[in-house]
Amino acid sequence: MDRLDNTIRPYAWGSVTAIPRLLGTEPTGEPQAEMWMGAHPGAPSRTARGTLADVIDADPRGTLGTPAVERFGSRLPFLLKILAAGAPVSLQVHPDLPQAQRGHAREDRLGIPLDAPHRTYKDANHKPELICALTPFEGLCGFREPTATADLLTRLGVDSLKPYADMLRAHPPEAALREALTAFLTADRAEIAATVAEAAQACDRLARYEDPATGNPTGSATGGTSGTPAPGPASAYAAYASLAHHYPGDPGVLAAMLLHHVRLQPGEALFLGAGVPHTYLQGLGVEIMANSDNVLRCGLTPKHIDVPELLRVVRFEAADPGILRPEASPDGEEVYDTPIDEFRLSRLVHPEGAVPATLTADTPQIVMCTAGTVTLHGEGPEETLAPGASVFVPAGEKTRLTGAGTVFRATVVI
Repeated sequence: MDRLDNTIRPYAWGSVTAIPRLLGTEPTGEPQAEMWMGAHPGAPSRTARGTLADVIDADPRGTLGTPAVERFGSRLPFLLKILAAGAPVSLQVHPDLPQAQRGHAREDRLGIPLDAPHRTYKDANHKPELICALTPFEGLCGFREPTATADLLTRLGVDSLKPYADMLRAHPPEAALREALTAFLTADRAEIAATVAEAAQACDRLARYEDPATGNPTGSATGGTSGTPAPGPASAYAAYASLAHHYPGDPGVLAAMLLHHVRLQPGEALFLGAGVPHTYLQGLGVEIMANSDNVLRCGLTPKHIDVPELLRVVRFEAADPGILRPEASPDGEEVYDTPIDEFRLSRLVHPEGAVPATLTADTPQIVMCTAGTVTLHGEGPEETLAPGASVFVPAGEKTRLTGAGTVFRATVVI
């Protein structure tokens, strides 16, 4: 086993307190958005033997296992993170594998440096991802039915939103969503900023005075139910008003109104496949994804937005976000089932005095503690993990877990 020393990324949307609270450290006063665990070149975890990328490069088959190397190549296929949103993350989508390969090759031919601000494809990989809530977690994910969004916009009573509501009702769902998103992102910036400001005021008013289930005035806003899209518009209106507060005049606020508002309770998760627009609003979670940094942004960010490429990647499909709850296996481990082989995330709640859990696998693993204190016993020195601590376990190493705590286990599917 290799104990991991992980980098914390200070993105502006990060929470100042959530990650320090998990780690039991003092806040620095600066946002701490993500803690990366893995071998991604942007911030590989460090070990006593060098970076985790160095350790894997020195012996890919010994660390990853021959089946994983033959299936995914000689690098760790996934990236595990702790994500702490204190403000909205940029509204974004990720490409599928062919799109990423074509886009990366095209930008290479154009000579765009990998670190250029206007570079879209940093690598040739797709980036499906899973977010699992550690605290109550709020986000926007996937397109709502266009007619339902048209009704939501109409209730705002903003005249400049009427053409958008009309186009959402006038076409079949795919065409309606494409036309509306395109219109939001390509509108005159001054005109759309004024619309965003009016919409934000209306959202704030409705969020404070509308019952989410009935639409009747109540004098206060209440939120969505656990593990489902919010049952009524009030909590969604509150979310959109918050977006406009953080990003005044940004057309991404209106683009976000096309999406489901979702609240997760601890242990619940969302899987986000290619082309699904999403943003995280607030909360602490465990995130796992294919080992990629390809992001196409729709708004809510000062970073580069490539609207034509974005519109090629977005999947204009109205669908339920699909809340995931873990499925218990016979050994007590709870698995989050996804259609992706590059990663598999599971959770194990190990009570005091329980029979040691066996974590041996023929695939590479990262094991991270999120509550309590556990000890991993492998072929070398044992490692005791407090919340936020993690280890890399090479394929095939015999490993047992003792103690009382909760761990998340990241690996691949072969």
